[in-house]
Amino acid sequence: MNDPARRDSGSADPAPEETAPEVPEKAAYDTVEEAVRAQLSKALGGARGVVEAAIPTIGFTVSWIVTKELKLSLGIGAALAVVLLLVRLAQRSTVQFVLNSIFGIAIAALFALRSGKAQDAFLPGIIYNAGYAAALLLSIVVRWPLVGFIIGSVTGDPTAWHRDREIVRLCSRLTWLLLIPCLVRVAVQYPLYLAGHVAWLGAAKVVMGWPLQVAGLAAMVWLLARGRTPLDRPAS
Repeated sequence: MNDPARRDSGSADPAPEETAPEVPEKAAYDTVEEAVRAQLSKALGGARGVVEAAIPTIGFTVSWIVTKELKLSLGIGAALAVVLLLVRLAQRSTVQFVLNSIFGIAIAALFALRSGKAQDAFLPGIIYNAGYAAALLLSIVVRWPLVGFIIGSVTGDPTAWHRDREIVRLCSRLTWLLLIPCLVRVAVQYPLYLAGHVAWLGAAKVVMGWPLQVAGLAAMVWLLARGRTPLDRPAS
């Protein structure tokens, strides 16, 4: 007669191995302000990306002032952008921001060569700033400020930030600080475009490019440095 105890002990399944408790990964950002600062810096490409965006415009403008040759000036601006691209490739660093510059030069050349007027090289930038300002203003009016989606890209939930009034208010202020430089550029450059002042347009585009952007970012950093809004993430 079989011993039930022995049969049970022989057929018993081995005890499952104990597993170490999972340790949650440390969040990359702890506050809304920290996340926005990091994402804005990434979007602009840092100081180098800003400088690279200005070099082709400077080359085009100086060449036009000296030679008054539209095709030559556009060629010099494009050549400078290509040189910047080759440097990036040689260093095996990201080419995203140089490619943006080359794309901008290509669109500017298309406008200018089609009309034969040097000032038309600056028209796409004016149109872009006007359209971007309109989109930013609309996002503020409907209470879905564009900067808020930066928060969503960090948390993994693109719309959860909108449930917090304080975050919506903060993002609206930050979006205004992105909007104002666009309005200033259009207000200054469009009259210069209508008057055909190419040299002044070039100077305005450079001065109101990275310096104005840096001023806007400085204001954003100042605003962000004042707050410590917790960055909530969805539970895993």
